[in-house]
Amino acid sequence: MPQKNPFKHALAAGQAQIGLWCTLASPYAAELVAGSGFDWLLLDMEHTPADVPLVLQQLQAVAAEPLGRPHPVVRAAWNDPVLIKRILDIGAQTLLLPFVQNAQEACAAVAAMRYAPRGLRGMGGTMRASHYGRDTNYVQDAESELCLLVQVETAEALTHIEAIAAVEGVDGIFIGPADLSASMGYPGNAGHPAVRAAIDDAIRRIRATGKAPGILMVDEARARECLALGAQFVAVGMDMMLLRDAADGLAAAFRPGARGAVRTTY
Repeated sequence: MPQKNPFKHALAAGQAQIGLWCTLASPYAAELVAGSGFDWLLLDMEHTPADVPLVLQQLQAVAAEPLGRPHPVVRAAWNDPVLIKRILDIGAQTLLLPFVQNAQEACAAVAAMRYAPRGLRGMGGTMRASHYGRDTNYVQDAESELCLLVQVETAEALTHIEAIAAVEGVDGIFIGPADLSASMGYPGNAGHPAVRAAIDDAIRRIRATGKAPGILMVDEARARECLALGAQFVAVGMDMMLLRDAADGLAAAFRPGARGAVRTTY
């Protein structure tokens, strides 16, 4: 039997899941933050140098963490059936696919997640997902524990939310604030009132369909607003930003003329 997917079942039960975005493309860093207590970690392939072998190492690092055991979500670089097949074969159970514009593209994503006759995922033999062939029921049972999240990140995609949500096999819909702001004419300004209003409306509409809304929101107050609106899987930080801000702050504290206490023990 495939391993139970706690993230999928939590979304189905309407429970909020708090996550961290992992962009350092490092198994070492992934293992470190895996013990922090988040419900899920996003392992990013779209805007990082990570490839399939590196994501495999990150999955292994997260699985080895004895304390937190967050659920790993892999964001593929594209809604591509060949890439999706490879990510599933290395053992990922939850995928986030970028730039899904309409129901047709959502259907293609679902098909890539499933074996024939319900889909077109290629049959593998002794891959990690089936415990190297030891799970002889994997092909029959895998679908029940796989979770598909799709990104709507343009103004056009927002008009198709209900149609995308109606696609059987889509578990959640993620709103991409950065690309959405650009498509609306406010690049780099996801906090623009028009963009905020569009995000709020999208969260409500997704939740009304019965599917789980998600978002990346590193501003704590805004993240809490999204949760209050009904967002269920919310990434509230990014590993690279945490490291950057802490490093910048520490360096600034020691510049000539700087004031303030600096932690001296670690």
